[in-house]
Amino acid sequence: MTRRLLGEWEEQSYVQLCFPHKNTDWNDYLDEMIPVFDTIANIIAKYQKCLVCFEDEATIKNIKNNQNIIFKKVSTDDTWCRDFGAITIEENDSLQLLDFTFNGWGNKFNASKDNDINKQIFNDTKKIDFVLEGGSIDSNGSGVILTTSDCLLEKNRNPQFTKKQIEQKLKFNFGAKKIIWLNHGFLEGDDTDSHIDMLARFVDSNTISYVKCDDKNDVHYEELSKMEEELKQTKFNLVPLPWISPKYYDNERLPASYANFLIINGAVLVPTYSDKNDEKALNIFRELFPDRDIIDIDCSKIIRQHGSLHCLTMQYYH
Repeated sequence: MTRRLLGEWEEQSYVQLCFPHKNTDWNDYLDEMIPVFDTIANIIAKYQKCLVCFEDEATIKNIKNNQNIIFKKVSTDDTWCRDFGAITIEENDSLQLLDFTFNGWGNKFNASKDNDINKQIFNDTKKIDFVLEGGSIDSNGSGVILTTSDCLLEKNRNPQFTKKQIEQKLKFNFGAKKIIWLNHGFLEGDDTDSHIDMLARFVDSNTISYVKCDDKNDVHYEELSKMEEELKQTKFNLVPLPWISPKYYDNERLPASYANFLIINGAVLVPTYSDKNDEKALNIFRELFPDRDIIDIDCSKIIRQHGSLHCLTMQYYH
């Protein structure tokens, strides 16, 4: 049996979004957030199908009537599809959806509805008795998985397993040949215990883009510099992404990252933050993906809930 965790740049079938509703943490500024979700769904639908999951029909009334929009009414705790959505692998030349356990990022938040969502949507998922969020791993499509020790070894996810056993499970479920563990790197305000998709991402099978802090006075400088040194040991091509000046909401620093981009068919959606380096970041992505449209998505409001664009989405493949 051969298994493979696909690269995000491979041909996709659709991208999943879950819209916020009044029973989510978005409620205090729901009217501000719905247009952001509308924008993401409508842009995706210009390129491919978008599965729009919703609980309250009032939240989706402004979605354009488009043959690429698929609506699915489901019951959710929150909106972070990346972490509770099914993960697609290629198994013996066919596709298989893996449904890992989602426990609210190590029992930080109630997640019982989100953990059940894949059963509501799909008929053919394979349930895996292992806690894993999609944002905690990234694949080069050729047998290498990038992850962080802070997340996968956190005590409230899989405390019964050693690091070696967790690595074995990753290799078995995803057919991986190599697991790259980053022991450094974090973003203040990220309550996922350092998901890799906020820090470092494959842009093709040989290249990793990563967050680089150039402000020696910033609290992140030392840890992200150590992360950069770790990445240099991997022998992959490396592309640093610009640093974003501190963003705050309610006196709390928020986790703004250009690494939280989303690759879809024909385009790359890049999170921006009304920052002086937004255009610099977009130009880097134009160089990295010359054959795709580069589209900026203002994620300044999304990060109020401690995630960004990639965290809100999950792609599925043909």
